[in-house]
Amino acid sequence: MNTEITDIEAIEQVVAAVERTQRAKDVEGFLAIFHPDALWTTAHGKVLIGRDAIAEFTRAVLPHASWDGEVTYEAVHTQFLRPGVAAVKVRQVYHSAQGDTEGAPLYVMSRREDGTWLLHACQNTEVRVDR
Repeated sequence: MNTEITDIEAIEQVVAAVERTQRAKDVEGFLAIFHPDALWTTAHGKVLIGRDAIAEFTRAVLPHASWDGEVTYEAVHTQFLRPGVAAVKVRQVYHSAQGDTEGAPLYVMSRREDGTWLLHACQNTEVRVDR
């Protein structure tokens, strides 16, 4: 199988893990997909540097999060910046009784020597719709 196709499939699995772990409020599963030196900017602009900071925030927020719908994540574009590094544009849709809202996260991911892809630098961005 083509290495790029294999990498894209592995990257898509990480994006699916973001969705799965957030829905399940699975803090440890969520943290496992981050590089130790990761940078994570939340949808509300909070900057978290390193897995320890991400873990502290996630352990405080995710178990108590409440929502009245569900969120889906889809990797819509993957661009390899160099071997083992990819920029991934994600379509995030929050489905609720009040209607759908979107986010447009950007994940920069890196591949470990064992072939595992991890989130390395991520920015969540709300999509605002002018009405």
